[in-house]
Amino acid sequence: MIHLGKTNTLEIVREAVQGLYIADEEGNEVLLPNRYVPENFKIWEKIDVFVYLDNEERPVATTDKPYIQLDDFAVLRCNQVTDYGAFLDWGLVKELFCPFKEQAFKMKPGGWYLVYCYMDEKTNRLVASSKTNRFLDNRELTVKEFDKVELIVSHPSDIGMNVIVNKIHSGLIYKDAIFQDLSIGDKLEGIVKKIRPGNKLDISLGQIGYRNIEPNADRIMKELQDHEGFLNLTDKSSPEDIKEQLQMSKKNFKKAVGSLYKQKHIDIKSDGIYLVE
Repeated sequence: MIHLGKTNTLEIVREAVQGLYIADEEGNEVLLPNRYVPENFKIWEKIDVFVYLDNEERPVATTDKPYIQLDDFAVLRCNQVTDYGAFLDWGLVKELFCPFKEQAFKMKPGGWYLVYCYMDEKTNRLVASSKTNRFLDNRELTVKEFDKVELIVSHPSDIGMNVIVNKIHSGLIYKDAIFQDLSIGDKLEGIVKKIRPGNKLDISLGQIGYRNIEPNADRIMKELQDHEGFLNLTDKSSPEDIKEQLQMSKKNFKKAVGSLYKQKHIDIKSDGIYLVE
């Protein structure tokens, strides 16, 4: 079966004036236009292509790689806005359409927006939506506490940063747990810190509790090695200074320093931390 909106591995079956016809194992064919035909090819060899609808609503293949595929999220640039909606640059000749009704905020040319790509069942077209929350579901969770998860930064709130968890659920990183600059669309790893009533997910960008000591200790050791064995930080340093230099909380800093000191990797003096040779 040829999957619209996805990368397909198809077989070259015949050459035509307009390009190559490629097919799946069931014999379903789609055209790869001349502009995408590789210089060297053989009939019956396989090729990876992305399949979508052309301007005449016919399935067509391309070897260009889009910035987003069906059932996925990405930050895309708005190229133009018409009476029908916005058209987004997704790396293909034909732009990706985002109707006005699917815009969380009115899109403007030149703006960048986090969107979800889905199939419009009425038109069978690929469409974008910046109302990403409606494609997330926390009713039945596929994660548990302390699970490592893949995150996409969604949008800020008064209490922190909303994130998309494993492209399925919504989660929240509280402000006091953010120790690095985050931008909408950033992809990073996190940990499920807590599951609150209503299946609300609290997310941490680092390990939790004792799990956090080792990676933070490694970070401090690397900073010491990069700064000739000295860091001008102590337990009296401000949380802001620690965050700026190490991207961690003061609480985690003190835990990691205590662990390194017990292992005799560092020496703590009034002016800072020294690496023990």
